Amino acid sequence: MSMSHYYLLGRSGLRVSPLSLGTMTFGREGPLGGIWGSTEDVARTLFNRYLDAGGNSVDTADLYTHGTSETLLGKFMEERGDRDRIVLTTKYTYNSTRPGDPNAGGNSRKNMMRAVEASLRRLRTDYIDLYLLHTWDRITPAEEVVRTFDDLVRAGKIRYAGLSDVPSWYAARAQTWAEAHALTPLINLQLQYSLVERSLEHEFSPLAQTLGMGITAWSPLGMGLLSGKYRPSEGGAQGDGRLISAVGGQQLGLFTERNWRIVTALEQVAKELGKDMSQVALNWVATQPGVGSVILGASNPSQLDGNLAALDFSIPAGLRRQLDEASAPPVPFPHSMFSNPYQLDLHGKAAVGDKPAGYAPPVFTGTAARVG
Repeated sequence: MSMSHYYLLGRSGLRVSPLSLGTMTFGREGPLGGIWGSTEDVARTLFNRYLDAGGNSVDTADLYTHGTSETLLGKFMEERGDRDRIVLTTKYTYNSTRPGDPNAGGNSRKNMMRAVEASLRRLRTDYIDLYLLHTWDRITPAEEVVRTFDDLVRAGKIRYAGLSDVPSWYAARAQTWAEAHALTPLINLQLQYSLVERSLEHEFSPLAQTLGMGITAWSPLGMGLLSGKYRPSEGGAQGDGRLISAVGGQQLGLFTERNWRIVTALEQVAKELGKDMSQVALNWVATQPGVGSVILGASNPSQLDGNLAALDFSIPAGLRRQLDEASAPPVPFPHSMFSNPYQLDLHGKAAVGDKPAGYAPPVFTGTAARVG
């Protein structure tokens, strides 16, 4: 797998790079931008470096740096003159510009229509490739969201639609409604996924694979905990990264005994492979079932270059097992009842299974195939 390979996102014909460029730090506006944001010159360098390396998938949102991220991307795409090559993702939900106006936030049809027009203006484009609901607002019906996505596709404003940070039942309801009423299907679930955050595996991974929604993983380095800046062998929480700040690891609840065990295992595997810890962590996420692309968040060109090399190697089965075991999440009810001991009883001790591996070989026009 490399940046010269592209894969279909979900059950669609949209080709995306296995590593996407995240632009949450493009700009210095807002509280997070003031801490982690990049200047325009640095953002431009990261954008151009990613595209020149063969990447085509760029992720933003109207929330990021209060709209500056979208504004800078619009400027950069115009400078390069290759808008059609880029698979551009942006998101709506948050009210970051009109406090006190309840209809300038949430997932309603009114806000989606407002937000998409504002994003199109900032991005200097007449269409968005992939438009996502950013976060579930707990009240807007899935039917309303799906119907509006479909209208935007028919109007040519967006090409594809998806969901980010929603409950699994809501995603299933939305996709089933779309299928039942011949509306635009959802092709993407954007969710947090890393060695320290694996809770999506029990519900979202099989949901995505069954209902045709490719997962794009955000924060694959666990908010930076897996970046290599924090090593138990060198003092752990005494690292030099941003998690030491006032809004860092302690505040986010990352400095736990479990997470240090995971970082220890990652450090050992990375050392054996001769790779950076961040590269191993990214490789692990990118090769998990159901994952279509992994969103990179780099703050400087050298960091981006290192991340882009994360798919130039494979993690051997034995070392992968070490990472899996160190980071294994607890099994929530009722998923323990879906394990082999229960299932053997369910089938009367008979051996029953799905089609064997290779029953339907994947289609790939290059020299390597990928399953997941």
